[in-house]
Amino acid sequence: MGSNEKVRGKSGIIDCDVHVYPKSMEELKRYMQEPWRDRHKPMGRGFYENPVHGSRLDAKPPGGGGPGTDPAFLREQLIEEYGIDHAILLPRAFCNMHPDPDYAAAIAAAYNDWLADTWLGRYNEDGVFKGSITIAHQDPALAAKEIDRWAGHPHFVQVMTDSGARAPFGQRQYYPIYEACERGGFPFAIHPGTDGMGINEQPSPGYPTHYIEWHTCLSLSFQAHLVSFITEGVFERFPGFKVVLVEGGVAWLPALMWRLDAEYKGLRYEVPWLTKKPSEYLRDHVRITSQPIERPDNDAYLLQTLEMMDARHLLMFASDYPHWDFDSPTRAFPKLPELLHSRIFSENARELYGL
Repeated sequence: MGSNEKVRGKSGIIDCDVHVYPKSMEELKRYMQEPWRDRHKPMGRGFYENPVHGSRLDAKPPGGGGPGTDPAFLREQLIEEYGIDHAILLPRAFCNMHPDPDYAAAIAAAYNDWLADTWLGRYNEDGVFKGSITIAHQDPALAAKEIDRWAGHPHFVQVMTDSGARAPFGQRQYYPIYEACERGGFPFAIHPGTDGMGINEQPSPGYPTHYIEWHTCLSLSFQAHLVSFITEGVFERFPGFKVVLVEGGVAWLPALMWRLDAEYKGLRYEVPWLTKKPSEYLRDHVRITSQPIERPDNDAYLLQTLEMMDARHLLMFASDYPHWDFDSPTRAFPKLPELLHSRIFSENARELYGL
């Protein structure tokens, strides 16, 4: 069955990547002012959408609507099925692709107002849902104001943006965002979605031909952002700042850190602000979510990788509900030692989000 059996009732699991959506764009537009209300049209990733289906085929609510739009059905399929204690919600606004920073910021603000009123408000009497503040990083000053607007809200627990960007996230133009995160006590979550879309650069040398190529290489942008955060000294400048890498893969982390540590031995004069080896910043400043976990045929290889990446302190469970590559809490992992299981499925997220 996997690393744990299905549990009815509370299991202690924190699911760190659950996607919810407005029932319709008209629902979202109620939170937008003109000229943005009439201008806004739903947009996805175009030719980098899954060519078969983007969500679980059984995730469409029986009463109609798209996957992730019905709170009662989501509770039945995810919260009650697996005994989830808390679901960290990450809406998909796709606002980071737009060249107009004011339009992008208006989309982000509308998603936050909608999420606060619905999934964090009237759908959330028991507090099981925790939310992410969507920002458009095109204008860091506007993004910082949006973060400050939600400081102190009882159910917003992190800031989120897409991995698609015009520059690596360690660069100083983004500092206002990180200052606001530190002020509000919010981790900064990066999620894939608009790599190579609109104003954003591809992390590869050019544009992939197929979705499978694009989707496989999403981890490249996460690696670039992480190296940038460390080498630019973001964690030295903002000692309380934490980053969450969501849905960007897991197994690449040890090899990347080995390489960066090796480069640092000969090139530390170039980054004199670093006070320790690059890999030593991870435990205090970086968390990574499990979905999509790279599960090799030999489970021993995955267990070795988890040990090498310090999963006991860095890794947090995520299902990616309701998407096609959903990871079940009972099947995603091989049998784990009890302490490691508790850290990945519960304790690391509880500590990060203060749950």
